[in-house]
This record gives sequence, structure tokens and C-alpha cells, in this order.
Amino acid sequence: MTFIDDFSKYVWVYFMKNKSEPLTKFKEFKKSVEAEIGRGVRCLRTDNGGEYTSDEFSDFNQKAKICQQFTCGNTPKQSVRKGKHAPCINMP
Repeated sequence: MTFIDDFSKYVWVYFMKNKSEPLTKFKEFKKSVEAEIGRGVRCLRTDNGGEYTSDEFSDFNQKAKICQQFTCGNTPKQSVRKGKHAPCINMP
């Protein structure tokens, strides 16, 4: 799972064994970043995968006052995955 700061373009990578782990990894990321930077996470942009649209994930974001944005399907400019991972995917 990759987190990218829109302002600084800094990248954090969290490895997952299962697709059920995004909320746990996001909580780890949020806690770490808030301790490191001293500011809260205000916005999270994801694709429309079920792991991000679950009630549990939405409830957590609402309670934490995090705005969750979803990318539009079939829009390469908004693609969360493709841009950052393209160099890895296209490696020989």
C-alpha cells in the first residue's frame, strides 16, 4: 500500500499480505505521520476498491474527520496506482 503526500511528493510504502489489511495499515500510517510531522491527515484519495469503500473504513474516516475522495474510473490522470507503480511494472 502506497501513501503519497500531494504537497511534498514524499512516499510511504506499507506491505500487506491480504487485501483485508488496508484499514489497519492506514491507521499505522496515520499514527506514524501525525507523530512525525505533528499534523493530522486531512484527506485520503483511493480507488473504489471494496477494501476502501467498506462501512468500517468510512466510519473511521468520519470519526477522524478525514475527507475520503475516490478517483473516477478509467481516468489515467487520477489513477492512484498506475502513475507511481508504472516504473516497477514496466521494469524488464
